[in-house]
Amino acid sequence: MRYFICLSYNGSAFSGWQIQENANSVQAELQKALSILFKEPLQVTGAGRTDAGVNARNYIAHFDFSGKMPPASHVIYKMNAILPKEICVHSVYPVADDMHARFSARSRTYKYYIHTEKDPFCSEFSYFLPNRTPDFEKMNQAAQYFLGEQDFTSLEKVNGGNKTSICNVTHARWEPMDSEDFATSRHFVFTVTANRFLRNMVRAMVGSLLEVGTCKREPEWIKEMLAKKDRCAAGHSVPGNALFLVEVEYDYE
Repeated sequence: MRYFICLSYNGSAFSGWQIQENANSVQAELQKALSILFKEPLQVTGAGRTDAGVNARNYIAHFDFSGKMPPASHVIYKMNAILPKEICVHSVYPVADDMHARFSARSRTYKYYIHTEKDPFCSEFSYFLPNRTPDFEKMNQAAQYFLGEQDFTSLEKVNGGNKTSICNVTHARWEPMDSEDFATSRHFVFTVTANRFLRNMVRAMVGSLLEVGTCKREPEWIKEMLAKKDRCAAGHSVPGNALFLVEVEYDYE
């Protein structure tokens, strides 16, 4: 029988979601914990890869188990006791056998956090931009050029290994976290939703938008940059520690 497992993780301790040689990953830790709990080798498939250092809240993975499943509360308790402190399981539940954590997902949503005033409690999960507040109105104008189904090669990690670079972005917007006024707020979040994402895509999105927000580029430059289909045409990639995968949606209750 197939089960979905919902978890969150602090990505600072891992090389990313996917299993890699000579590097620790969230997938490897989860498979190890499940295999210990159920006393047999189990494979885990995730909703998608996250890069090294990137975090996730309510991430979805699936695994198959043919034996008798203990109560969900027992599985969650035991899993959290086995897993390292950077990973927390929230729920485990049965799904249809044809449900797939990756391929059945309808959309994914990421959030990227920045702060413009030094704050010792934000440094681990937010990108600090000292002594400057970007023009968020211009960045939101620029972000509109990301919307729709189009080729995002310019924002993709070189040799990313994807069969296609076409993604359909349905939402992309900056918002203040602690004030209704952009002029006085010091904490901001960029939220982006798409049917799929390429490696490094969101971090390159944010870096490119900051080019606009710091008056190095005009909003229309985003459209020109995407048309070039060249990673060198885009802005730099911002640090991964401030990036969170926050939601994966399925056509399934």
